[in-house]
Amino acid sequence: MNDKRELLRHTVAALAYRAARALDGAPDTFASFDGCGRQPIKILAHMGDLFDWALSAVQGSERWHNSTPLPWPREKARFFAALEAFDDYLASDQPMHAAAEPLFQGPIADALTHVGQIAMMRRLAGSPTSGENFFVAKIAASQVGADQPPAVQPFR
Repeated sequence: MNDKRELLRHTVAALAYRAARALDGAPDTFASFDGCGRQPIKILAHMGDLFDWALSAVQGSERWHNSTPLPWPREKARFFAALEAFDDYLASDQPMHAAAEPLFQGPIADALTHVGQIAMMRRLAGSPTSGENFFVAKIAASQVGADQPPAVQPFR
């Protein structure tokens, strides 16, 4: 596997880790929080769409689809499943029909922005996330699901 694919895989794992932190403990009612722009459920559905699109791009059949949001627990599962499918392709020997740079600057960077947006909305909705030192977090390629290791250095 080349260095660019490895870096993309680590970045996707970091995204999964941060997304899990932003979503952990959010009550189901948070999905419809209306305090600042688009509702979290719609943002999360868009994030799943980003990785469905990224997968189609690397497979050579780029296509975009705007999904209708599922119920909150199912939408969280769909997002992590889309991340896993994208990561599985990156881990394979299959050719990449999209370059690493546009994948990073497009869907991956967009999703990282949305994770921060969800974390901010959690605080505004009265359900803040816990802070931690992400520099020392246990993040590893292929670790792209909702189940993530505990924080190594949480902020108290």
